[in-house]
Amino acid sequence: MLLIALLWLLILLFKLFFALRVLRTADPGCHGELAAVTVMQPILSGDPALESVLASTVEQLRGAAFFWLIDDDDAEAARVVQRLQQRYPQRHIAVFSFPQAPEGVNPKLFKLEQVRAQVARDVILVLDDDAVLSAASLRHMLSELTDNTLVTALPWYRAADNLPSRLLAQFVNDNSALTYLPLLTFAPPLTLNGMCYAIYGKTLERAGGFAPVLHHLTDDLAMATLLTRHGVRIVQSTAAVRVQTSVADGTRYFRQMHRWFLFATLLMREKSAAVNLSIFLLQGLHPLLLWTLLVMAFGSATHGALLVGIVVIRHLALRGVQRAVAPEIPAHPLLSLLSELLQPFHLLHALVNRTIYWRSRRYRIFSNDCFTSL
Repeated sequence: MLLIALLWLLILLFKLFFALRVLRTADPGCHGELAAVTVMQPILSGDPALESVLASTVEQLRGAAFFWLIDDDDAEAARVVQRLQQRYPQRHIAVFSFPQAPEGVNPKLFKLEQVRAQVARDVILVLDDDAVLSAASLRHMLSELTDNTLVTALPWYRAADNLPSRLLAQFVNDNSALTYLPLLTFAPPLTLNGMCYAIYGKTLERAGGFAPVLHHLTDDLAMATLLTRHGVRIVQSTAAVRVQTSVADGTRYFRQMHRWFLFATLLMREKSAAVNLSIFLLQGLHPLLLWTLLVMAFGSATHGALLVGIVVIRHLALRGVQRAVAPEIPAHPLLSLLSELLQPFHLLHALVNRTIYWRSRRYRIFSNDCFTSL
């Protein structure tokens, strides 16, 4: 058990050291004009927090223009954006409505590509409808943006007031920085955070816009691959973006985690064996080692004491990283343990079940560029 505990600790310390190194040495530049930015947000109703999240973003990013992209058959989304336009008449808010995306076409990218040519400002910020970006974070991203880069933000979750939402938030808050940041010292990011990224419109145009990847379901991975092929460097910023999704019950929680883990398997399919081994050692092995320590601790006071020590070290390490990302992230040590112990089951579920739920929609996934709606 001691050897397993040492291996677990070694992996944690590696991730902790390099994540904190990136967070503490990052230049929190606040340059850049918000008036140069168009925020493009594909919107889909179904989350009770949708209106308040969109309103928070409008209030934060004063001076930016907003393109809100809804579906023709999404009456609730239409009502929400209409109310917000009336509430903020002085803001630059344009609403675009579209029919359903054709079969096999990513619905988010479909809407983004339809209006891309109408963006008159220099910078495009793609932001999910459940994400709130502060003006300081956007300026930080703009300070890292060049003609040859895409800058992506670092997500953290604010949970709604129920157990499934807190458990989902805990997974993101425990893993975001320790997943995205440690390897930046050695290699460029494997993908981008599709929830929030900024790019110059002319840079995106040079790569053909979103059109070349319309048939890819995991738009973040597809965009990262496309842009890298055109010589655009992906920059993983430490600028934090707050995400707020309401998870009504356990079923919705497992559906969301299933979707994320299935997307992770699609990413791994496109990477080399060496990259997949690195992902397993840094992300996949840790929960398995924790399960092993937990099982071995039963029936032995010495092993139990060692497990308690591991749990305390884990909590202190995670809290240090979380505070560096966003001081508002709360501590939930028991939920954090439960979240990590559930990860092997989420992965197994993703490997055997290739049907995902995306709010009110269902898709059958065959590969990243082959999926059908159900």
